[in-house]
Amino acid sequence: MNATSQSNNTTLGSGAGNKTAETVRMAFLCLIVVCFLLFLCLVTVILYVFFTNAQVRESARHVLFTHMLVNDSLYLAAGLCLLVASLYVVSMPVPLCYIVITVVTSTFWVTPYNLAVMSLERYVAICHPLRHAEICSGHRSGAALGAIWALGLTPNIADIIALSRSADKAFYSLHVICTKEILILNITQKSIRSYSLIISLSLVASAIIYTYIKVMLVARKVGSGRSSAIKAGKTVLLHGVQLLLSLMSLISLYTEISLGEYVVLLAISNFLFFTCLPRFLSPLIYGLRDEVLSRYLKRLYPKAPLSNVKKTCPSEMYS
Repeated sequence: MNATSQSNNTTLGSGAGNKTAETVRMAFLCLIVVCFLLFLCLVTVILYVFFTNAQVRESARHVLFTHMLVNDSLYLAAGLCLLVASLYVVSMPVPLCYIVITVVTSTFWVTPYNLAVMSLERYVAICHPLRHAEICSGHRSGAALGAIWALGLTPNIADIIALSRSADKAFYSLHVICTKEILILNITQKSIRSYSLIISLSLVASAIIYTYIKVMLVARKVGSGRSSAIKAGKTVLLHGVQLLLSLMSLISLYTEISLGEYVVLLAISNFLFFTCLPRFLSPLIYGLRDEVLSRYLKRLYPKAPLSNVKKTCPSEMYS
């Protein structure tokens, strides 16, 4: 009798716990979706400003910044799809899974490369101002974006080649819960991902550190008479901070391994805090601090709290 009562109590407690977990999960999902929609609204406004103003489109920094916002939007959308599929055990064909994973991984790495190129643009503007218009032209901005995507897609191309050597035709007809791990069939793929992580981080970190040092040396040499150099140094440092924020999602891999048995709904909380939050901050960190974009936003929304914005030419950026 006691055993039966204890079993019934355990079942009731388990049911209540499951209902609480489902409520918390839905609350997290709703919060993520609402924040994502607000993020898309702000990105849409910035895109409208970008495509309706020729002067803004000619600025290399605005081209790179707008590209980063579009890339982050793709990354978050694909990541959200994977999260929902994982939480609600929705399977998908392996080819579709691989396409989604490719979008997630390539857009993930495009953001750091984009930040590195933005830092190099600031380096050219401060250390080689006479050649800035020539080097950072609209045509070369397009070439830089092409190089960024080539670097971002290279590990995926290598991974496809490695996967094709181990997977048979039956594998591609499977329906799976889509994760990165389910698509790793051999040690070569693990090596590709490890080496691409190390090489990418080294390249991006080296570019940002180098540009920051060079820009601050110019600022120290000219003293307080050239505040643009100091502003550029702060901007490059901000790129470094944004790089760390964008890479925070890598922390989730270790927290899920070490705390997965103890933390409830760890995957969804990791996605919110380590993946979404850093990218939600990008329009606020860069867009609203940009004097050019703020001026155009003030024209679109005269009653918006964007007062005390100085008029400036599109060559000025990030006070």
